[in-house]
Amino acid sequence: MASCVCAATTVSSPSYAIPLFTSPSSSSSSPTTTKFLTKQRWKTPLIETKTMRSKKSVVRATVSIEKETPEAERPETFLRGGDAATAAESLSVRARFEKMIREAQDSVCDAIEAADGGGKFKEDVWSRPGGGGGISRVLQDGVVWEKAGVNVSVVYGVMPPDAYRAAKGSADQKPGPVPFFAAGISSVLHPKNPHAPTLHFNYRYFETDAPKDAPGAPRQWWFGGGTDLTPAYIFEEDVKHFHSTQKRACDKFDPTFYPRFKKWCDDYFYIKHRGERRGLGGIFFDDLNDYDQEMLLSFATECANSVIPAYIPIIEKRKDTPFTDHQKAWQQLRRGRYVEFNLVYGRGTTFGLKTGGRIESILVSLPLTARWEYDHKPEEGSEEWKLLDACMNPKEWI
Repeated sequence: MASCVCAATTVSSPSYAIPLFTSPSSSSSSPTTTKFLTKQRWKTPLIETKTMRSKKSVVRATVSIEKETPEAERPETFLRGGDAATAAESLSVRARFEKMIREAQDSVCDAIEAADGGGKFKEDVWSRPGGGGGISRVLQDGVVWEKAGVNVSVVYGVMPPDAYRAAKGSADQKPGPVPFFAAGISSVLHPKNPHAPTLHFNYRYFETDAPKDAPGAPRQWWFGGGTDLTPAYIFEEDVKHFHSTQKRACDKFDPTFYPRFKKWCDDYFYIKHRGERRGLGGIFFDDLNDYDQEMLLSFATECANSVIPAYIPIIEKRKDTPFTDHQKAWQQLRRGRYVEFNLVYGRGTTFGLKTGGRIESILVSLPLTARWEYDHKPEEGSEEWKLLDACMNPKEWI
């Protein structure tokens, strides 16, 4: 879950949401994420010159998100005064999206606490002097959940060109500093039982104003998000239920959405250095602005509302299943893969860090515990091997 609009996700991830979890330009065809990641080349200079230090200072100076301030109570809205007035008069997309993600946060947290039967979310409310803020909720060491984070954020800021390209997943455009608005919800839910899968979801709305060096340029907007499942063990009926729920949400708007966004999800959550996916997929989309704005707002709402019916029945079925130390160790190895993806490839995480996002929210997607073993290889034909094979060779589950 980059910061929420970070993961998560996360607004990416991933998951990328924007500085929340944090997890773009129109993309009606295949995702460009993998292309962007594989094209990047990082070079570390052997000697840091005065000129280099000066350039780095310039980049840092262009990151303009104010430091967050803790709040004792949740405000009615995190929108700036002007946006809030517009929202009251015309029900702007900004206002309705914020309302949707805050309602989704409440409903998901209620469902998580009910399934846990003991743990309660810790809530942090924060704001920024110039507008924006968020609500971070984390449940740790519960009965069912090792760690569950559900964050929402509304962010105003000015991103430097490299952060803009990270958010868009494209190196083609090189604008100057870009004022932006981002709102999103991002969540990662890590159960204790290795038979119960991890879930990530992230839904976000993003607007940019004209770059500082191009006054008068048209405002850009897009929607992004997704919901994906990461089990340690495959229960085929669970995976089919999960994917069927995603498909039903997509089919209400366009029958091409599910196959397109399912493939996008498989492509995005790819751990290149491992040659495997993070999990068993779901749906993922980004840069969506090639449809009617009202339709996409409704679509994002439908997807967010599908999280509970897609996931909670699986948790109720698996949370009390007996497990062995061997199965727990395998879960921890898969959690290691989760960490690798989020820190190395998660666009929401990198975006949140580049724009000065709230660190606790950005990194809330990471599990409490993970494991790395040298040259670990599951026995061919084992249940662990079947999971790894499915991560290396994405399947059509429905």
